[in-house]
Amino acid sequence: MSKTALLISIRPRFADLIFNDQKHVELRRRRPRVGRGDLVFVYVSSPIKALIGAFEIGEVIEKSPGMLWRKLGEQTGLTRMEFNDYFKEKTIGFGLIIARSWRLPAPVKLSSLRKRRAGFHPPQAYHYFPLTELNRLGGLTEDSAR
Repeated sequence: MSKTALLISIRPRFADLIFNDQKHVELRRRRPRVGRGDLVFVYVSSPIKALIGAFEIGEVIEKSPGMLWRKLGEQTGLTRMEFNDYFKEKTIGFGLIIARSWRLPAPVKLSSLRKRRAGFHPPQAYHYFPLTELNRLGGLTEDSAR
């Protein structure tokens, strides 16, 4: 397992689906440097603007968008039209299979994230940060994330 976690921004609708165990795949147009067992922390965009939970990656699948849809479409939380719009003009897509997910004991608001980590900005797509920095982002540690 990596010593680095992935931080992604997700719209509230999709975060709700993940943490209500209705979405089992997070789609990405670019492949993040993650693999089985790595942690992904979920920042929920406006109007929530908070870090609310995390998930462990079970597998990363790389396929053409058409193959991704056939294999994983029902697990993405997207309609076919939304899926096609997301992967428009892309020849390859990536599915992060969610092995397990959990909510943090309390959301960590954007204002608090900025106080605890100078220069913190929610990612446009994703970015990485050391697991050791999780403690600064809301009292989390690698052990408490497990």
